[in-house]
Amino acid sequence: MDPRYLVANVDDIPSPSMLVYRERLRENIDRTLAIAGGPKRLRPHVKTHKMRTVIEMQREAGISKFKCATVFEAKMLAETGVEDVFVAYQMVGPNIGRLVDLTGRFPGTTFRAMVDDRGAAEALSAAASGAGVTIDVLLDFDVGLHRTGIAPGQKALELYALLDRLPGVTPGGIHGYDGHNHQVDIEERRQACNAALDAVRSFQARLESRGLPVPRRVMGGSISFPCYAPAEDVEPSPGTSVFWDWGYGQRFPDLPFEAAALLLSRIISIPTATRVTLDLGNKAIASDPAGQRGIAWNLPGARPGQHNEEHWVMDCPDTSDLAVGDPIYVFPTHVCPCAALHRQVYVIDGDGRCREQWSVDARDRE
Repeated sequence: MDPRYLVANVDDIPSPSMLVYRERLRENIDRTLAIAGGPKRLRPHVKTHKMRTVIEMQREAGISKFKCATVFEAKMLAETGVEDVFVAYQMVGPNIGRLVDLTGRFPGTTFRAMVDDRGAAEALSAAASGAGVTIDVLLDFDVGLHRTGIAPGQKALELYALLDRLPGVTPGGIHGYDGHNHQVDIEERRQACNAALDAVRSFQARLESRGLPVPRRVMGGSISFPCYAPAEDVEPSPGTSVFWDWGYGQRFPDLPFEAAALLLSRIISIPTATRVTLDLGNKAIASDPAGQRGIAWNLPGARPGQHNEEHWVMDCPDTSDLAVGDPIYVFPTHVCPCAALHRQVYVIDGDGRCREQWSVDARDRE
């Protein structure tokens, strides 16, 4: 195990807990900025960390635009003083009113939403105009992920034109998230991203030929954003790069990020000579993806077994050197859902000591 991640006062920290390494986090922010060519166009996603303190670190680095997935994250961003907040998630039902309410409560923040449906656009327009506010709305454009987004074509043209006519909203550009572009080969990944960008630019040209403004294009996640960084007409929006995780780290060694968040667990039982049980159940570490959900860094050769709400069984080659209560450091396969499972994180300084806790401010929905 890399000694930089050992916590000197680990006996003061309960488990299971989430650890954030301040220097690694700052380095990952700096690496993200270096890839993006500076903070001017960068629009990082906050879904991975959900913390005001991390946002403040990013703002200190010059980042002024952010992306989020929930109304509560949008509120956290506005309360932190962020001037430009894009909620990259379809607002439906009561969430429309909640976003409109934020727009009225935080006049110093520009809120942006996205739509791929005429009815949703009309509902957002009615709520915003009824409250006397204006919300900038991007078109959610399907560039191949096939999760949300409208396909290029006449319906997409008509929907964007509608945004230009409806009261209470303004057409804000195009959002094209390409979460499917996880090609291991760098050149294949670059070609796929270029194809997505070509589709967006082609559609933009059709919109502009009709006199419709397209002020921005938001594209790219943590794996693909380096491919969009050279394009000056794109706002890249990585998220996982702040903390990084084992899943991305093993598949994409070309990306320069390091683990900035681990999960602290402890051995609570040693039932046999080749088996230990940790207190890191699926209420403390993301239960996706299927298969291995994390790597126990200081349990060499451990193979994960049954995983329940409060228990995680590990098969080990030999437990003779282990003891109940031993701290185990786990690098999660998918770090993004992990912060939402913890009310606070324990911050580890460069000397390996924990002196501070940060609140996970937007872990809840309400």
